[in-house]
Amino acid sequence: MRYVRSVNTTRPEPTTPSSDTGRVVLLTTSHRVAPGLLSWPAWQALRAADRVLCADGAHPQLPYLREAGTAVDEAAPTAQELVDACAGGRTVVVVATGDGEPALTDGLARLAGSGRVRMPELELLPASYDLPGARLLDLVQVMDRIRLECPWSSRQTHQGLAKYGIEEAYELVEAIEDGDRDELREELGDVLLQVVFHARIAQEDPDAPFSIDDVAGGIVTKLIHRHPHVFGEETASTPEEVKEHWLRTKAVEKRRASVTDGIPLAQPGLALAAKLASRVRTAGLEVPLPQAQGIGYELLALAARAEAEGVDPESALRAAARAYRDAIRAVEERL
Repeated sequence: MRYVRSVNTTRPEPTTPSSDTGRVVLLTTSHRVAPGLLSWPAWQALRAADRVLCADGAHPQLPYLREAGTAVDEAAPTAQELVDACAGGRTVVVVATGDGEPALTDGLARLAGSGRVRMPELELLPASYDLPGARLLDLVQVMDRIRLECPWSSRQTHQGLAKYGIEEAYELVEAIEDGDRDELREELGDVLLQVVFHARIAQEDPDAPFSIDDVAGGIVTKLIHRHPHVFGEETASTPEEVKEHWLRTKAVEKRRASVTDGIPLAQPGLALAAKLASRVRTAGLEVPLPQAQGIGYELLALAARAEAEGVDPESALRAAARAYRDAIRAVEERL
């Protein structure tokens, strides 16, 4: 049995069987793509087929195929029945169900391996493809179901989930610092879950609902607006020029009365101090540091100094703390 994989999206001429054994085309589609949006080779194969079969009468493609004039028989033939249907050089297209028809393809493989049957040509033809980010649709669907059916998830609120968002963010930072790629991928997924979960809860608000599409649409608009050197007519050739564009457009958007507006006071102390120092420096203000005595003010001065030198004091302290942890463990091992 000869297997041919069609991945070309150009307009090939319909293939005719090489012998009277015929041809089977297994047409696979992605459920993440709107039904009816098939590739040109897929439509060619459907129109040239002597018969089109589909085992699932509720397959989302069927209404669109029939509307386009393609007759589809709702049938689940065995491997032998499919081979018989191709006799005389006929072409049969099988519109695959969600699992890809493993029982049928396994049966065809067994027939071919027996050596007792003249096999038709078998072609696997992807009719639609997932675009980048398509699996996010799966995440939204799974979240919808969990929100409706899970006793714990269905009762969660923004306030109740807030602590998990903080935890997941810290675990992501730790994965980055450890350089563990598998852990990084997993922690990114956990952070993404928090975003989707909160958006799903927000969708139910009776007064001001919004969905994950509103969240995504908002950040898309923001990114485009803050990158005029990419999506507009301005130019930027250095990171500094990019940052200048970003800060300028952000200032217009926020229209803040103070450079301190929008700084979350609940963030870790060193990060807060560095953010305040950054805002002051960026705005070109001359604001002397408090001269009061105490460890807190000393830490404030160190954070401001680190920010001025391009060092993230929070990351620097975490790195030092990790080194201190390793030193503690080394001492413990010698005891």
